[in-house]
Formats: sequence, C-alpha cells, structure tokens
Amino acid sequence: MRTVAHIFKRKGHHNITVNADIPVLEALRIMSEKNIGSVIVVDDQGKYCGLATERDYARKVILLGKSSGETPVSEIMLEHLPRIAPEHTLEECMNIMTAHNIRYLPVFNKNEFYGVISVLDIVKETILAQQETIDQLHSYIHSV
Repeated sequence: MRTVAHIFKRKGHHNITVNADIPVLEALRIMSEKNIGSVIVVDDQGKYCGLATERDYARKVILLGKSSGETPVSEIMLEHLPRIAPEHTLEECMNIMTAHNIRYLPVFNKNEFYGVISVLDIVKETILAQQETIDQLHSYIHSV
C-alpha cells in the first residue's frame, strides 16, 4: 500500500511558506507564480501555523467584502487541520479529507512539520501505482 512518504519521494520536499502577517494579496501572488493552490503559513521563527488556500481567499475575503491588500493571511488561514505522518496510507488520507471536506493535509514527522499533500498528490500517486501494476502484469503476460 502506498503511503504519504511515496508522495514526497516523487514530488520532493519543497515547502512554499509565507509569514502570517503578510497581506492575502501577496500570498495569492506567490501561489500564482508557483502555480500552487496553497501556501504554508509560518510565524516569525519559521514555525508552522497553518495553511492558506485559494478556497479560503474566496470564502473569507471576497465573499465577505474584505480587502485583499489589507487582510493578513493569519485571518484566513486554516489552523486546525488533521495532522498526518509519512506512514499514513493514501487510503487513510482520502478518508480524512472526505470526512473533513478538505483538499490539503499537513504532514508531521515526529511532531516536526514536514510538508503538505493535496488531493491532487494522492490522485497522481494512485495513478502511478496502478500504472506500475499494469506494467508488471503486461511484463508477466509477455514472459509466459
């Protein structure tokens, strides 16, 4: 069974972080430049505080008529997401995401922030695992 560790092995360990007090507009610029849907929010010491997503922006800034240039990321970030570990299976992650209606999960390795996975990461990893199975079956069939 594939785990979260497989995802990081494939995609690497590059965390895009923003400080909690920057304006939402700046976080959105970073997301756009990096072609990502979320950023990791950290405090002044670089410690994980939460996650800010495009979805949070739409719901907590635009729909409420707030200013993107004046609202700090700390006002819209998700702070209490379920935490997972690299050992969690993809199936466990899908169940957690479905139960909480979320698209991102923070990953912690021994209480230290490690990174974030998205539902897209899980889909990609699942497709890769299925393709490997198909390739193995093709190889077996052609060897008989």
